Amino acid sequence: MKKTKSKKEEIVPEETSPITEDGASPMDMGPSALDEAVSDDISSVDEADIDEINLEEPPAEEPDLLAVIEPIDEPEEDSAVSPLGDDTEGADYSAYIDNVRDLLHEGREKGFVTYEDIEKRMPKDFLTADILDNLYMNLMELGVDVLDEPKTKVDPSEGEALVPTTVNNEDMGDLEDLPLSDPVRMYLREIGKIPLLTSEDEVMLAKGVEAGDVASKDALVEANLRLVVSIAKKYIGRGMLFLDLIQEGNLGLIRAVEKFDYHKGYKFSTYATWWIRQAITRAIADQARTIRIPVHMVETINKLIRVSRQLVQRLGREPTAEEIAAGMEIPSDRVEEIQRIAQEPVSLETPIGEEEDSQLGDFLEDKDLPSPEEAAASQILREQLDEMLDDLTDREREVLRLRFGLEDGHAHTLEEVGRRFGVTRERIRQIEAKALRKLRHPSRSKKLKDFLE
Repeated sequence: MKKTKSKKEEIVPEETSPITEDGASPMDMGPSALDEAVSDDISSVDEADIDEINLEEPPAEEPDLLAVIEPIDEPEEDSAVSPLGDDTEGADYSAYIDNVRDLLHEGREKGFVTYEDIEKRMPKDFLTADILDNLYMNLMELGVDVLDEPKTKVDPSEGEALVPTTVNNEDMGDLEDLPLSDPVRMYLREIGKIPLLTSEDEVMLAKGVEAGDVASKDALVEANLRLVVSIAKKYIGRGMLFLDLIQEGNLGLIRAVEKFDYHKGYKFSTYATWWIRQAITRAIADQARTIRIPVHMVETINKLIRVSRQLVQRLGREPTAEEIAAGMEIPSDRVEEIQRIAQEPVSLETPIGEEEDSQLGDFLEDKDLPSPEEAAASQILREQLDEMLDDLTDREREVLRLRFGLEDGHAHTLEEVGRRFGVTRERIRQIEAKALRKLRHPSRSKKLKDFLE
């Protein structure tokens, strides 16, 4: 069967899709193959492996959505082999890409899409974890939530987001190089003793959960705790402790158990990774920073960081705000605003120096305080005023202090001073005028002339 090149295919990037260790593309893996890969990945972890984790670098950046789809070259005249392999020969690749584009467009208009929408637009032959992961990243960049609720009469703010993810062969890496606390090591040892489930066991427990059996729910959760660790490991260094990441992922796992529908034919681990990653990423957005930043802004900051890194690699220098703005297709002043929001707060008590005997606050100027010269002049002026006021009567001195705010910095009105002394405002005005005449006498006023220059 010959295939003609569709115009829609011209948008596919030139970079090839990720290749697994055995040389197969993620696109060559159907749902069953993906499930087996996930199962093998988790089952390969024994108690010795759980005692170790590798925290060398933050997780690698996600490829673009269409990067997992191999570019479709024009087939030779004598070739009728599908670029996806024999199992997908004759598949309408361009229609699939159109479905992805339509899904992104629909999500941008509504602000959300549902898991049901994704299933309808993406056939099972193409619905791999890699594609779901990159689709979710594109939806995140557009500010689109993925909900697991019916589309009719749903408030997006009340929905639960599904987050796709991928479990690769390095998810449960070595733990020996990390300074893990004793509670973390104890937890990892305990979950390493829990036996894994077969597909039949998962279906049986899922039926029990559907029937309301609490024991089945607990068993399904406990059997997948290692999956949470493998996903949480990728987020170490994002501002939360490893144990906190695991705890948040466990909450997502419990939610996945409650929402899992075994009738769809997918293994539980494939479905649960969405919920686990969603719980962890939301927790990082809410708790990792001293000053909370909304989730949509965190996603925008992450996009800015990715674009900046790409420009650094391409240009060999730090990009300007205008170059980043062109890459993100936003105004340059918006880029500067995002960069200001992304700044982390610093404690004034941060130790400074090799001996850490000083703090950052010791070296910062407080522009609200007067300079030493101004403070000294103000103190001398106050002393001179007090000396001059001593020549007045008690009532005259108190009236001037209240009228000019010499005590608390607040100048009182004639009415307010009159009520305090129990006299009329006119009488207060007369007392004030008499006191000022005394102070204007050359024998007293000459002491203040130097402060008027």
